[in-house]
Amino acid sequence: MSTDESRQPVDSGLYVPAGAAATGPYALRIDPERAGWTHSALRVLELAPGASHTFATGDSEWIVLPLSGGCTVRTPDASFELLGRESVFGGVTDFAYLPRDAQAQIASGAGGRFALAGAKCGRRLPARYVPAPEVSVELRGSGPCSRQVNNFAAAGAFDCDRLIAVEVLTPGGNWSSYPPHKHDRDVPGVESELEEIYYFEIEGGGAGYHRVSPSRAGGADVLAEVRTGDVVLVPDGWHGPSIAPPGRDMYYLNVMAGPGDTREWLISDHPDHGWIRDTWPGQPADPRLPLYGPAGAEARR
Repeated sequence: MSTDESRQPVDSGLYVPAGAAATGPYALRIDPERAGWTHSALRVLELAPGASHTFATGDSEWIVLPLSGGCTVRTPDASFELLGRESVFGGVTDFAYLPRDAQAQIASGAGGRFALAGAKCGRRLPARYVPAPEVSVELRGSGPCSRQVNNFAAAGAFDCDRLIAVEVLTPGGNWSSYPPHKHDRDVPGVESELEEIYYFEIEGGGAGYHRVSPSRAGGADVLAEVRTGDVVLVPDGWHGPSIAPPGRDMYYLNVMAGPGDTREWLISDHPDHGWIRDTWPGQPADPRLPLYGPAGAEARR
């Protein structure tokens, strides 16, 4: 957080309200060129019942993640049936990985919304399918900082070349992405340089809040009221908290990638707020968690 409380934050185009980056079949299309960086991308594809969409993966790897509904994902070498889910608040979903330099088709008999999390990459890995029961569910934090993380494509959970992606669910009234932290420089063993996209949904409507504060002069500076379909881009800076409104659970999809030789998520906590982690071992996790997922999800604080 900034130590100058009188300074008003500006978003510099880093807050993207729902619909502002819509094009063609995509309700959201954030490619590296749109974001002004080099690696991370996110698209949200909306398909009517019986519709399909074909696209070239190009120089990027992609994960097809159902937000609502199910679909069939095809490449010239593979075909996967994704069962999907009713909504991001309804359960963990299965997903498919698509390699770079491929043609892909996504088709849905009943229709739905599907996130395409992507990253420019070098290696061409095989297309793969992961069923929902194999997705690791983690509880992070404690007390009012408790949240649930679905580590479907975390660095240690699924093999990609560059892409890192997770889902975070925050019970109403809680703070997540807290303490504020950053990953905007490459310091081996300490911090990894990663561009990050936050895509938000609020259960039942309403608004939450998200903060990004500068880690250097002229850096990212955002204070945004976020609603379903909104996006915040984080090229650098301290990000957090993400604040869920009382009575309304908050979901966000994090998509990250960067130029480092090693695919890893290493962060530095804000020096004014990192102390909060020391209080977690003495507090229980929010009893509302996990909102869903494998029984007995382990808490990591």
